[in-house]
Amino acid sequence: MNARDQRPEVAVAHVVLETDRMEASCRFARTVGMRPVFEGPEVSVYEMRGGTHLLLMLADKVSGGDAPFGLMVDDIRASHSRFAELGLDPSPIEARPTINHELFNLREPSGHLITVFSSHVVGPV
Repeated sequence: MNARDQRPEVAVAHVVLETDRMEASCRFARTVGMRPVFEGPEVSVYEMRGGTHLLLMLADKVSGGDAPFGLMVDDIRASHSRFAELGLDPSPIEARPTINHELFNLREPSGHLITVFSSHVVGPV
């Protein structure tokens, strides 16, 4: 590691989300701001800031529920407004003083509830 590089030494490489609605889930990923890397009928890959990849995996049946990850945005109010304008129906913004964040939720097409947090970056990433 370069002595001037202040980024953490590790990052999350991949997070996985099962979907039974691949095309709709792909459209959702692009709409919220992920960069398409590969879009296929059984697996699709999207890049997020920091190089983390979301792997959408086709499944016959998806139970939905809480997603196994959350997203983070720099301007939570601007993102909330943009997502509302795009018809994604975000929940109201909530303050969580115990963790010093604000957040809202989005429902992904296959039923997963994804929490979107205000930024908590403390240095270069």
